Amino acid sequence: MKRIFIYAAMFAAAIGGMTSCSDFLEVNPVGKVSEPDFLSQDGVDKLLTGMYAKLNSTDANDGYFRSTLTNYVYGDVMGGSANKGSTFGDQPDFTSLETYTFASDNSYPETKWSHSYDGVFFANNVIKVADQIKDELSAIKGESKDYYTETIAQARFIRGFFHFEVVKLFGAAVPYVDDVAMKENVNPKVSNVDESGNYIYIWDKIIEDLQFAYDNLPDTWATDKGRINKWAAAAMLAKVKMYQSSPYNGKNGTQNRWAEVKSILDDVMANGKDNNGTKFRLADTYEELYIAGEGDWTGESVFDVQAVVTGTVEQTSSINGPWHIGFNGALGTGGWGFYQPSYELVNSHIVDENGLPEMDGSYKKQPSLSSLDENKIPHTDLAVYTDPRLDVTTGRFETPYWDWTIPAVLDGWVRDVSNGGLYLNKKTIPRKADKGSLSISTVTCSTAKNFHLVRYADVLLWYAEALIELGQPQEAGKYINQVRARAANGFVKAADPTTMAETTSAYVLDDKVHGEKKANAAANYRIGLYPDSQFSTKEKATQALRWERKIEMALEGHRWYDLVRWGIASEELNSFVKYEAQYLSKYANSVYNEKWVTLPIPHNQILKMDGLLVQNENWK
Repeated sequence: MKRIFIYAAMFAAAIGGMTSCSDFLEVNPVGKVSEPDFLSQDGVDKLLTGMYAKLNSTDANDGYFRSTLTNYVYGDVMGGSANKGSTFGDQPDFTSLETYTFASDNSYPETKWSHSYDGVFFANNVIKVADQIKDELSAIKGESKDYYTETIAQARFIRGFFHFEVVKLFGAAVPYVDDVAMKENVNPKVSNVDESGNYIYIWDKIIEDLQFAYDNLPDTWATDKGRINKWAAAAMLAKVKMYQSSPYNGKNGTQNRWAEVKSILDDVMANGKDNNGTKFRLADTYEELYIAGEGDWTGESVFDVQAVVTGTVEQTSSINGPWHIGFNGALGTGGWGFYQPSYELVNSHIVDENGLPEMDGSYKKQPSLSSLDENKIPHTDLAVYTDPRLDVTTGRFETPYWDWTIPAVLDGWVRDVSNGGLYLNKKTIPRKADKGSLSISTVTCSTAKNFHLVRYADVLLWYAEALIELGQPQEAGKYINQVRARAANGFVKAADPTTMAETTSAYVLDDKVHGEKKANAAANYRIGLYPDSQFSTKEKATQALRWERKIEMALEGHRWYDLVRWGIASEELNSFVKYEAQYLSKYANSVYNEKWVTLPIPHNQILKMDGLLVQNENWK
């Protein structure tokens, strides 16, 4: 949130001395404040600030990119949309996740586990303190209800959200820690099995939290507009129920709730709005969603991690963590060179003569769009027609990289081609023009660019998925094509590499949606709508739905989570490593086990829980 986050780091540090846990259930008091200091409206406001700060907490203590809510390590790299990048020997635990050779002692999932439960504890802190002065807070008018109720609703949303982060990665048989447990013991040891040894799945507990938020939060906030409103809570509630309805592998406490998903999304689509009062809609162009200062209030942002640049504090303005996703000198600031789009993802954007994706796998039989010549100079085949979203999502050599330049040589852009490939992350990097209040000029990836956790495009595709599951594939096609049609509204234009001023080129956007061609494109683009026949059966409609999520949500941290909930992770990821191994030898012996629809509960956490925490069924 743009105003609240100014003070986030300070209050987060202070609140950490109360009951925060840096290692799931271990308290590390800092002695700066005590609970009575917060027993007032002002004190609770500060607690709320610290709670929200956990959404954008990526400093060294939180493990940088191991715990960020972009989830690019898990959603993108494990999901086959990106390679780790940097060098092979850098961050071996990251490499083991990338190549599917990980075990239960991997430090990355453990850090994610700890950070997520830390977010739970911050939310419980708010509830615990607010309850002590309930009468005082209940007498204060809120936006639509009283201050106390709206405070509890925000805290319960964050509590449910961070529990869901755990569930998405480790399965639903994990500890649910509420404020009651914290009142009984500052370090509660909550089991994930009952007295008979049966797993306790926490779907319903998360749903109760999010339902309370949906029922009690205001439509909009007049000030502090980054706060969670009713409609963000509704969307997240639908998402949790959608995940619970998904197949996984029958070992995750799943339940069919597709009708409930559709009902909630009906309300969101009919009545949902952002905190500016703008009814939810798709942004006019795909590109504007990823431009600092322009992508925040397009009407598409349902739930954003808000960012603001304050002074030169890197950690409060970079959800991916400072430095590591930046390029090693290409933009004049240095970086570690992690997070490179995969060859498979890039070629997935190749389209046929109708502007439709090659869902039959033909794109895998075509040469990589980028390659090195005999002098190790990268070249890109710009004549091949691709979905125009490609050059917004990824950076390719010989195409404009935002307004910086046109990458032409490896130096400064890629640390090790043999480990990361020839493509560049782009969505999370600021433009050169984003200086002053919108970025830190000395840090490549520190920017006031919001990160979209839920976009309206998400909502439309979730709705389509619900319709398919409820036996209405033809109706679902309308919403899938609505997302696809937006891709025709913009494209990356050709530019002079020195001035980045627009220039002429022989390439075009072949817009099959509107039946026209647009000149001076950076490469050949083409986009068309799926025909009605694509939605004649559940199977065909599902194929289109899954493909559209792959392209539309690319490099936004969703791919692995989608694959595992759909129950197709082993099929898709083993196909991915076979393809990617043509270009990156590290994948030569990679195999994704069909049981891995969840990651293992971290071994150290099981040891600390003295037998109360049992490994999930997929990893026993």
